[in-house]
Amino acid sequence: MMNRLNTLTCSTSVLIASFGICAGTAQAAKISGTISATLTINEDSQLVGDVTCTVTGVPCLDIAASNIVLDLNGFSITGLADPQTGCAGSNAAGAEQGIRILNQTGVVIRGPGIVQRFRVHGIIINASTATTVTGVTTSTNCQAGILVAGESNVLENNISIANGNLSAPCGGI
Repeated sequence: MMNRLNTLTCSTSVLIASFGICAGTAQAAKISGTISATLTINEDSQLVGDVTCTVTGVPCLDIAASNIVLDLNGFSITGLADPQTGCAGSNAAGAEQGIRILNQTGVVIRGPGIVQRFRVHGIIINASTATTVTGVTTSTNCQAGILVAGESNVLENNISIANGNLSAPCGGI
């Protein structure tokens, strides 16, 4: 009887331990290819290939939840702007950004990766707190590479190249 009880206890412990491991593991949403309408992100996500955004006048990626991670994994997010100036290329009006974080807390955007050629900002963090952007390159965006409006946000090890223009020389980070 004691042998059966030990076996039952051991099997139950393994089952609970296995369940604990499986229950704690979450798959991140995988993003790649062409995005033709704003992609709303509500969970941890990762780029698994380069992204081309064909949206006009709206954000490409809209982070709509707090405490999530977007991992760029060394890939690029590219808009429709002119490759030389970061502007032109459309008559569309509106907030055409690569990544928008609006009214969120604790969002992390992790590079390496490139956000480029958007007709407004590469990344905009607006009315958000405790957001971290690290290891991201922003290039040839018509206005700011990364625009921040909020409290206690952290930007580290980012690179900004050729953002801004003569009419809106806000440029870098």
